[in-house]
Amino acid sequence: MATITASQIRRPFTIWVIALGVIFLVGVYAMIQVLIHGLQLTGLSDLVPWGLWITLDLSAIALGAGAFTFSAAVYLFRIKRLEIMARPAVFIGFLGYTSAMLALAMDIGRPDRFWHPLVYWNVHSVLWEITWCVVLYSMVLAMEVLPLLLDSHYFDRWPNLRKMGHKLHRLTPVLAALGMGLSLLHQSSLGATYGVLSGRAIWFKPSLPVMFIISAVAGGMSLTLLATLVTSKLQHKELIKPDVKREIARIVGYTSLAYLYIKLWDWAATSYYSQAPGAASALERLQATTPYTTTFWGVEILLSGLVPALILLYQPLRRNDRALIAALGLIVLGVVVNRWNVTLSGLVAPPDWSPGVLGNVVAASYLPTTIEVLVGLGIVAYALLGFTLGARFLPIFKPRDTAHAKGSD
Repeated sequence: MATITASQIRRPFTIWVIALGVIFLVGVYAMIQVLIHGLQLTGLSDLVPWGLWITLDLSAIALGAGAFTFSAAVYLFRIKRLEIMARPAVFIGFLGYTSAMLALAMDIGRPDRFWHPLVYWNVHSVLWEITWCVVLYSMVLAMEVLPLLLDSHYFDRWPNLRKMGHKLHRLTPVLAALGMGLSLLHQSSLGATYGVLSGRAIWFKPSLPVMFIISAVAGGMSLTLLATLVTSKLQHKELIKPDVKREIARIVGYTSLAYLYIKLWDWAATSYYSQAPGAASALERLQATTPYTTTFWGVEILLSGLVPALILLYQPLRRNDRALIAALGLIVLGVVVNRWNVTLSGLVAPPDWSPGVLGNVVAASYLPTTIEVLVGLGIVAYALLGFTLGARFLPIFKPRDTAHAKGSD
């Protein structure tokens, strides 16, 4: 059997980092173009003001929900066997929320005015409440990530900074409680942003806040476990015990089933048993002009709902790492597709009474431009590059008592 040398391991890592760095720099160039020339470079319009970037924002926030889930499980509910997952979950959550902020900075058109909701309060706006929660929770995540950075061997020469990190770590239970409250508030409020709009029949329903929370918990835990398993394979070492891995997989499976159950009843209540004219008309136009039906039933329900739930809850498949990785990846895909479907469905099928659709427009058109795609790829590359370097050089997957030992490999 051939021996794998250190240079053979480093070469793919270097190529991967360089590739991500190039994509990120291309994305930065595209961001600069948008800041100079404005949103006219995008495919967004008055009829469809939200598109690819908002989908990326909502997906990043949802997939970062593993941070509050695992932090609450470990530091509030005292499930110590899951402690190994707390650090990667918080780190992924930090990358997710900073990615979301990059997407929002592009989408709002005037990122220099990001501070306006913090000063000019509009307490009747769901988006105002979301802004406050996201800002505060991002600060909580930064405080949770800081001890992780200070525990790396790069701070061996500054013991006082490391002691400061240890003192900050003692606040973790408090930060976990704050994080859980803030995250639950804004995860549900993101769904409520759509669910309270009575003028958009396809959005107007009280189930969206609940579905946003449950899908975020399933997606966040899935991404954290998926990243851990992939890193374990690439580093050729066991980063998480098999029993813990299967326990998390089983929890994700049951959470996915709960989400699927609520989602199917939501569809039945709003589309099958109830034929409200506004919702029925919007769905009919979506089916005629977009692949909404295929992505909803084929991707959200079957491919990213039922299939991974069966894999995660059927013990022989759950014990197979390849099947487990596939199932977790499908759940992550389902969260992204759901955020796309929810965002675009209420916009590309505008209400008939709206002044913006005089002439009975059947559906508004939206196609992301090259600039939008490049910015999106740049943000994704930022998150992947951050996790890659963090997994390589930071003690993300080490127990706290050994995290500051020299060498992070």
